[in-house]
Amino acid sequence: MKKIFFTIAISCAVFLSVQAQKTIYVTNPTDLNRMEVISIPYGSFAKHFGVDTIFSIRDKSSGQLVVHQLEKLGNEVVKNVLVQIKIAPNAELRLTVNKEPALAVKSKTYARYVPERFDDFAWENDLVAFRMYGKALEGRNDDAQGMDYWAKRTEDLVIDKWYKQNDYHKDHGEGMDYYSVGQSLGAGDLALYYDNKIHFTKHYRQYQILDNGPLRTSFRLIFEPQDIAGKMVSLTKTISIDAGQQFNRIEVILKSEGTKETPLVVGIAKRSESEPKFEYDASERTLWYWEPDFNNFGHTGIALFVPKAKIQFISDDLKQYLLKTEVKNDTPFVYYNGAAWNKAEKITSAAAWGDYVEDFAESIKKPLKIKLK
Repeated sequence: MKKIFFTIAISCAVFLSVQAQKTIYVTNPTDLNRMEVISIPYGSFAKHFGVDTIFSIRDKSSGQLVVHQLEKLGNEVVKNVLVQIKIAPNAELRLTVNKEPALAVKSKTYARYVPERFDDFAWENDLVAFRMYGKALEGRNDDAQGMDYWAKRTEDLVIDKWYKQNDYHKDHGEGMDYYSVGQSLGAGDLALYYDNKIHFTKHYRQYQILDNGPLRTSFRLIFEPQDIAGKMVSLTKTISIDAGQQFNRIEVILKSEGTKETPLVVGIAKRSESEPKFEYDASERTLWYWEPDFNNFGHTGIALFVPKAKIQFISDDLKQYLLKTEVKNDTPFVYYNGAAWNKAEKITSAAAWGDYVEDFAESIKKPLKIKLK
Protein backbone atom coordinates (compact mmCIF):
# COMPACT_ATOMS: atom_id res chain seq x y z
CA MET A 1 0.00 0.00 0.00
CA LYS A 2 2.86 2.39 0.85
CA LYS A 3 4.43 1.72 -2.55
CA ILE A 4 1.14 2.52 -4.25
CA PHE A 5 0.87 5.74 -2.27
CA PHE A 6 4.45 6.62 -3.15
CA THR A 7 3.83 5.96 -6.86
CA ILE A 8 0.69 8.07 -6.83
CA ALA A 9 2.53 10.90 -5.07
CA ILE A 10 5.30 10.86 -7.68
CA SER A 11 2.74 10.84 -10.49
CA CYS A 12 0.95 13.85 -8.98
CA ALA A 13 4.21 15.72 -8.55
CA VAL A 14 5.18 15.04 -12.16
CA PHE A 15 1.72 16.15 -13.34
CA LEU A 16 1.92 19.39 -11.33
CA SER A 17 5.44 20.01 -12.60
CA VAL A 18 4.30 19.63 -16.20
CA GLN A 19 1.40 21.99 -15.54
CA ALA A 20 3.75 24.55 -13.98
CA GLN A 21 5.97 24.48 -17.07
CA LYS A 22 3.39 26.19 -19.27
CA THR A 23 5.18 29.32 -20.39
CA ILE A 24 4.97 32.41 -22.58
CA TYR A 25 8.00 32.50 -24.87
CA VAL A 26 8.90 35.90 -26.34
CA THR A 27 11.65 36.10 -28.97
CA ASN A 28 13.35 39.24 -30.25
CA PRO A 29 14.24 38.82 -33.97
CA THR A 30 16.21 42.10 -34.14
CA ASP A 31 19.54 43.53 -32.96
CA LEU A 32 17.70 46.11 -30.84
CA ASN A 33 17.16 46.38 -27.12
CA ARG A 34 13.37 46.54 -26.91
CA MET A 35 10.86 47.58 -24.29
CA GLU A 36 7.36 47.04 -25.60
CA VAL A 37 3.81 46.11 -24.73
CA ILE A 38 3.00 42.73 -26.29
CA SER A 39 -0.55 41.54 -26.92
CA ILE A 40 -1.87 37.97 -26.47
CA PRO A 41 -5.47 37.02 -27.39
CA TYR A 42 -7.29 36.50 -24.11
CA GLY A 43 -9.22 33.42 -25.25
CA SER A 44 -6.05 31.51 -26.12
CA PHE A 45 -4.29 32.79 -23.00
CA ALA A 46 -7.08 31.80 -20.58
CA LYS A 47 -7.49 28.36 -22.13
CA HIS A 48 -3.77 27.62 -22.20
CA PHE A 49 -3.10 28.61 -18.60
CA GLY A 50 -6.48 27.67 -17.11
CA VAL A 51 -7.12 31.10 -15.61
CA ASP A 52 -9.87 33.70 -15.69
CA THR A 53 -9.12 37.39 -15.10
CA ILE A 54 -7.31 36.92 -11.77
CA PHE A 55 -3.68 36.02 -12.37
CA SER A 56 -0.14 37.34 -12.24
CA ILE A 57 2.75 37.08 -14.67
CA ARG A 58 6.39 36.62 -13.66
CA ASP A 59 9.72 36.63 -15.43
CA LYS A 60 10.78 32.99 -15.22
CA SER A 61 14.48 33.70 -14.74
CA SER A 62 14.24 36.48 -12.14
CA GLY A 63 10.91 35.61 -10.53
CA GLN A 64 9.90 39.26 -10.66
CA LEU A 65 6.32 40.28 -11.37
CA VAL A 66 5.63 41.73 -14.81
CA VAL A 67 2.91 44.36 -15.30
CA HIS A 68 -0.07 43.38 -17.42
CA GLN A 69 -3.39 44.85 -18.54
CA LEU A 70 -6.67 43.30 -19.65
CA GLU A 71 -7.57 45.06 -22.88
CA LYS A 72 -11.29 45.30 -23.72
CA LEU A 73 -11.25 47.54 -26.81
CA GLY A 74 -14.49 49.18 -25.73
CA ASN A 75 -16.27 45.88 -25.07
CA GLU A 76 -17.64 44.33 -21.89
CA VAL A 77 -15.41 41.27 -22.22
CA VAL A 78 -11.63 41.02 -22.28
CA LYS A 79 -10.09 40.79 -25.75
CA ASN A 80 -6.33 40.72 -25.11
CA VAL A 81 -3.75 40.39 -22.38
CA LEU A 82 -1.15 43.16 -22.64
CA VAL A 83 2.27 42.66 -21.04
CA GLN A 84 5.11 45.16 -20.83
CA ILE A 85 8.49 43.51 -21.29
CA LYS A 86 12.15 44.34 -21.76
CA ILE A 87 14.16 42.04 -24.01
CA ALA A 88 17.74 42.07 -25.22
CA PRO A 89 18.80 41.79 -28.90
CA ASN A 90 18.14 38.36 -30.45
CA ALA A 91 17.13 37.06 -27.02
CA GLU A 92 14.33 34.89 -25.67
CA LEU A 93 12.26 35.80 -22.63
CA ARG A 94 10.14 33.31 -20.67
CA LEU A 95 7.14 34.30 -18.58
CA THR A 96 5.06 32.18 -16.24
CA VAL A 97 1.43 32.67 -15.26
CA ASN A 98 0.20 32.11 -11.70
CA LYS A 99 -3.29 31.95 -10.21
CA GLU A 100 -2.75 34.82 -7.82
CA PRO A 101 -3.91 38.45 -7.82
CA ALA A 102 -1.63 40.83 -9.65
CA LEU A 103 -0.11 43.71 -7.74
CA ALA A 104 -1.82 47.07 -8.12
CA VAL A 105 0.25 49.31 -10.39
CA LYS A 106 0.38 52.99 -11.16
CA SER A 107 -1.01 53.74 -14.60
CA LYS A 108 1.47 54.87 -17.25
CA THR A 109 -1.08 55.95 -19.88
CA TYR A 110 -4.17 58.15 -19.72
CA ALA A 111 -6.70 60.02 -21.86
CA ARG A 112 -9.72 62.19 -21.25
CA TYR A 113 -12.17 64.62 -22.75
CA VAL A 114 -11.49 68.16 -21.50
CA PRO A 115 -14.75 70.17 -21.61
CA GLU A 116 -13.26 72.94 -19.49
CA ARG A 117 -10.78 73.79 -22.31
CA PHE A 118 -12.96 74.11 -25.44
CA ASP A 119 -13.61 70.37 -25.92
CA ASP A 120 -9.95 69.36 -26.06
CA PHE A 121 -9.21 65.66 -26.06
CA ALA A 122 -5.84 64.97 -24.41
CA TRP A 123 -3.76 61.84 -23.86
CA GLU A 124 -0.32 60.87 -22.59
CA ASN A 125 2.03 58.19 -21.39
CA ASP A 126 5.13 58.30 -19.19
CA LEU A 127 7.13 60.07 -21.95
CA VAL A 128 4.89 62.28 -24.11
CA ALA A 129 1.51 64.02 -24.23
CA PHE A 130 -0.76 65.14 -27.07
CA ARG A 131 -4.13 66.74 -27.69
CA MET A 132 -6.70 67.24 -30.42
CA TYR A 133 -8.98 70.23 -30.62
CA GLY A 134 -12.77 70.07 -30.28
CA LYS A 135 -15.87 71.76 -31.60
CA ALA A 136 -15.90 74.60 -29.03
CA LEU A 137 -12.62 75.95 -30.42
CA GLU A 138 -13.92 76.31 -33.98
CA GLY A 139 -14.34 79.87 -35.15
CA ARG A 140 -12.28 81.40 -32.34
CA ASN A 141 -9.25 83.58 -33.02
CA ASP A 142 -7.04 81.00 -31.33
CA ASP A 143 -8.43 78.05 -33.32
CA ALA A 144 -5.84 75.56 -34.58
CA GLN A 145 -6.05 72.58 -36.92
CA GLY A 146 -3.61 69.76 -36.29
CA MET A 147 -2.36 67.65 -33.42
CA ASP A 148 -0.67 69.40 -30.51
CA TYR A 149 2.31 68.04 -28.54
CA TRP A 150 3.06 68.72 -24.88
CA ALA A 151 6.75 68.48 -24.00
CA LYS A 152 7.18 66.45 -20.80
CA ARG A 153 10.27 65.68 -18.73
CA THR A 154 8.60 63.66 -16.02
CA GLU A 155 7.29 60.11 -16.04
CA ASP A 156 4.27 61.25 -14.05
CA LEU A 157 0.93 61.75 -15.75
CA VAL A 158 0.35 65.49 -15.94
CA ILE A 159 -2.75 66.19 -18.02
CA ASP A 160 -5.17 66.71 -15.14
CA LYS A 161 -2.64 68.72 -13.13
CA TRP A 162 -1.66 71.01 -16.00
CA TYR A 163 -5.23 71.73 -17.03
CA LYS A 164 -6.20 72.47 -13.42
CA GLN A 165 -3.27 74.83 -12.90
CA ASN A 166 -3.85 76.42 -16.33
CA ASP A 167 -0.24 77.54 -16.54
CA TYR A 168 1.23 74.91 -18.84
CA HIS A 169 2.87 77.38 -21.21
CA LYS A 170 5.59 77.76 -18.58
CA ASP A 171 7.98 75.05 -17.45
CA HIS A 172 7.67 74.43 -13.69
CA GLY A 173 10.02 71.44 -13.78
CA GLU A 174 7.76 68.89 -15.49
CA GLY A 175 7.71 70.35 -19.00
CA MET A 176 5.45 72.71 -20.91
CA ASP A 177 3.27 73.30 -23.93
CA TYR A 178 5.33 75.42 -26.29
CA TYR A 179 4.65 73.54 -29.53
CA SER A 180 2.91 75.70 -32.16
CA VAL A 181 0.21 74.12 -34.33
CA GLY A 182 -1.74 77.01 -35.87
CA GLN A 183 -3.09 76.36 -39.34
CA SER A 184 -0.99 73.27 -39.92
CA LEU A 185 -1.16 69.53 -39.24
CA GLY A 186 1.11 70.03 -36.23
CA ALA A 187 2.65 66.89 -34.78
CA GLY A 188 1.35 64.40 -37.33
CA ASP A 189 -2.35 64.90 -38.03
CA LEU A 190 -4.07 64.34 -41.37
CA ALA A 191 -6.12 66.31 -43.89
CA LEU A 192 -7.79 65.66 -47.22
CA TYR A 193 -5.83 66.65 -50.32
CA TYR A 194 -7.76 67.65 -53.43
CA ASP A 195 -6.32 69.60 -56.39
CA ASN A 196 -2.90 69.75 -54.71
CA LYS A 197 -4.36 71.63 -51.75
CA ILE A 198 -4.89 70.75 -48.11
CA HIS A 199 -8.51 70.66 -46.96
CA PHE A 200 -8.81 70.58 -43.17
CA THR A 201 -11.76 68.80 -41.63
CA LYS A 202 -13.82 70.22 -38.82
CA HIS A 203 -12.77 69.18 -35.33
CA TYR A 204 -14.00 65.92 -33.84
CA ARG A 205 -17.57 65.73 -32.58
CA GLN A 206 -17.72 62.58 -30.45
CA TYR A 207 -15.26 60.41 -28.58
CA GLN A 208 -15.15 56.92 -27.11
CA ILE A 209 -12.49 55.76 -24.66
CA LEU A 210 -11.79 52.09 -25.38
CA ASP A 211 -9.17 51.38 -22.69
CA ASN A 212 -7.41 53.65 -20.24
CA GLY A 213 -4.22 52.14 -18.87
CA PRO A 214 -2.18 51.10 -17.11
CA LEU A 215 -0.11 50.02 -20.14
CA ARG A 216 -2.17 51.10 -23.13
CA THR A 217 -4.76 53.79 -23.64
CA SER A 218 -6.88 53.79 -26.78
CA PHE A 219 -9.77 55.95 -27.88
CA ARG A 220 -11.82 56.82 -30.94
CA LEU A 221 -12.55 60.31 -32.26
CA ILE A 222 -15.59 60.60 -34.53
CA PHE A 223 -15.94 63.36 -37.12
CA GLU A 224 -19.33 64.30 -38.56
CA PRO A 225 -19.94 63.99 -42.31
CA GLN A 226 -18.67 67.09 -44.08
CA ASP A 227 -18.75 68.44 -47.63
CA ILE A 228 -15.12 68.83 -48.69
CA ALA A 229 -14.37 69.86 -52.28
CA GLY A 230 -17.84 68.72 -53.32
CA LYS A 231 -17.57 65.29 -51.71
CA MET A 232 -19.35 64.20 -48.53
CA VAL A 233 -16.64 62.72 -46.33
CA SER A 234 -16.88 61.06 -42.90
CA LEU A 235 -14.08 59.58 -40.82
CA THR A 236 -12.99 58.19 -37.47
CA LYS A 237 -9.54 58.11 -35.90
CA THR A 238 -8.68 55.38 -33.40
CA ILE A 239 -5.54 56.34 -31.49
CA SER A 240 -3.57 54.23 -29.04
CA ILE A 241 -0.49 54.95 -26.98
CA ASP A 242 1.64 52.45 -25.05
CA ALA A 243 3.75 52.99 -21.97
CA GLY A 244 7.40 53.67 -22.72
CA GLN A 245 6.88 54.71 -26.35
CA GLN A 246 7.38 58.06 -28.09
CA PHE A 247 4.84 57.10 -30.80
CA ASN A 248 1.07 56.83 -31.20
CA ARG A 249 -0.63 54.31 -33.43
CA ILE A 250 -3.41 55.92 -35.51
CA GLU A 251 -6.01 53.98 -37.48
CA VAL A 252 -8.22 55.98 -39.83
CA ILE A 253 -11.50 54.76 -41.31
CA LEU A 254 -12.71 57.11 -44.02
CA LYS A 255 -15.68 57.10 -46.38
CA SER A 256 -16.25 59.47 -49.27
CA GLU A 257 -19.52 59.32 -51.20
CA GLY A 258 -19.22 58.95 -54.95
CA THR A 259 -15.63 57.73 -55.02
CA LYS A 260 -13.78 54.57 -54.03
CA GLU A 261 -10.60 56.28 -52.86
CA THR A 262 -9.85 59.57 -51.14
CA PRO A 263 -6.52 61.45 -51.33
CA LEU A 264 -5.14 62.60 -48.00
CA VAL A 265 -1.92 63.75 -46.42
CA VAL A 266 -0.34 63.27 -43.01
CA GLY A 267 2.05 66.02 -42.04
CA ILE A 268 4.49 67.77 -39.74
CA ALA A 269 4.55 71.53 -39.17
CA LYS A 270 7.61 73.39 -40.49
CA ARG A 271 9.42 76.21 -38.74
CA SER A 272 11.16 79.23 -40.26
CA GLU A 273 14.81 78.26 -40.70
CA SER A 274 17.32 78.25 -43.54
CA GLU A 275 18.73 74.75 -43.01
CA PRO A 276 16.07 72.50 -41.47
CA LYS A 277 17.12 69.17 -39.96
CA PHE A 278 14.74 66.62 -41.46
CA GLU A 279 14.89 63.35 -43.36
CA TYR A 280 12.48 61.42 -45.52
CA ASP A 281 13.54 57.80 -46.01
CA ALA A 282 11.51 56.22 -48.82
CA SER A 283 12.77 52.70 -48.07
CA GLU A 284 12.08 52.94 -44.33
CA ARG A 285 8.82 54.85 -44.99
CA THR A 286 9.70 57.39 -42.30
CA LEU A 287 9.78 61.18 -42.09
CA TRP A 288 11.34 62.99 -39.15
CA TYR A 289 12.06 66.61 -38.29
CA TRP A 290 14.19 68.16 -35.54
CA GLU A 291 12.93 71.65 -34.78
CA PRO A 292 15.19 74.62 -34.01
CA ASP A 293 15.30 76.04 -30.50
CA PHE A 294 13.07 79.07 -30.00
CA ASN A 295 13.31 81.24 -26.86
CA ASN A 296 15.45 78.58 -25.17
CA PHE A 297 12.42 76.30 -24.88
CA GLY A 298 14.38 73.40 -26.37
CA HIS A 299 14.32 71.22 -29.47
CA THR A 300 11.28 69.17 -30.46
CA GLY A 301 11.49 66.07 -32.64
CA ILE A 302 8.40 65.03 -34.63
CA ALA A 303 8.14 61.96 -36.87
CA LEU A 304 5.80 59.94 -39.07
CA PHE A 305 5.93 56.29 -40.08
CA VAL A 306 3.55 54.82 -42.67
CA PRO A 307 4.21 51.06 -42.71
CA LYS A 308 2.19 49.86 -45.71
CA ALA A 309 0.31 52.41 -47.82
CA LYS A 310 1.80 53.84 -51.00
CA ILE A 311 3.12 57.31 -50.13
CA GLN A 312 4.55 60.37 -51.86
CA PHE A 313 6.73 62.93 -50.09
CA ILE A 314 5.73 66.58 -50.63
CA SER A 315 8.31 69.10 -49.41
CA ASP A 316 7.30 72.30 -51.23
CA ASP A 317 4.41 73.21 -48.91
CA LEU A 318 5.42 76.32 -46.99
CA LYS A 319 3.86 75.27 -43.69
CA GLN A 320 4.50 71.54 -43.43
CA TYR A 321 6.22 68.40 -44.67
CA LEU A 322 3.63 66.04 -46.14
CA LEU A 323 3.20 62.37 -46.98
CA LYS A 324 0.43 61.85 -49.51
CA THR A 325 -1.57 58.66 -50.00
CA GLU A 326 -4.99 57.47 -51.12
CA VAL A 327 -7.33 55.65 -48.78
CA LYS A 328 -10.05 53.23 -49.85
CA ASN A 329 -13.52 53.55 -48.34
CA ASP A 330 -14.00 51.61 -45.10
CA THR A 331 -10.45 50.22 -45.28
CA PRO A 332 -8.21 50.97 -42.28
CA PHE A 333 -5.29 53.29 -42.97
CA VAL A 334 -2.68 52.90 -40.24
CA TYR A 335 0.21 55.20 -39.50
CA TYR A 336 2.32 56.23 -36.50
CA ASN A 337 3.31 59.66 -35.25
CA GLY A 338 5.81 60.42 -32.54
CA ALA A 339 7.49 63.23 -30.66
CA ALA A 340 10.42 63.91 -28.36
CA TRP A 341 11.89 66.83 -26.40
CA ASN A 342 15.60 67.25 -25.84
CA LYS A 343 15.09 68.60 -22.30
CA ALA A 344 13.59 65.26 -21.28
CA GLU A 345 17.23 64.09 -21.65
CA LYS A 346 16.39 60.83 -23.40
CA ILE A 347 16.72 61.95 -27.03
CA THR A 348 18.89 65.04 -27.20
CA SER A 349 19.95 65.53 -30.83
CA ALA A 350 18.71 65.26 -34.40
CA ALA A 351 20.94 62.24 -34.97
CA ALA A 352 19.57 60.47 -31.90
CA TRP A 353 16.00 61.23 -33.00
CA GLY A 354 16.68 59.83 -36.46
CA ASP A 355 18.13 56.67 -34.93
CA TYR A 356 15.13 56.27 -32.63
CA VAL A 357 12.68 56.66 -35.52
CA GLU A 358 14.58 54.11 -37.60
CA ASP A 359 14.63 51.62 -34.70
CA PHE A 360 10.93 52.14 -34.03
CA ALA A 361 10.08 51.46 -37.67
CA GLU A 362 12.15 48.27 -37.59
CA SER A 363 10.37 47.10 -34.43
CA ILE A 364 6.99 47.51 -36.16
CA LYS A 365 8.19 45.70 -39.27
CA LYS A 366 9.73 42.89 -37.20
CA PRO A 367 7.41 42.33 -34.23
CA LEU A 368 8.39 40.26 -31.23
CA LYS A 369 7.44 36.60 -31.65
CA ILE A 370 5.13 35.16 -29.01
CA LYS A 371 4.37 31.50 -28.33
CA LEU A 372 2.42 29.77 -25.58
CA LYS A 373 3.98 26.40 -24.73
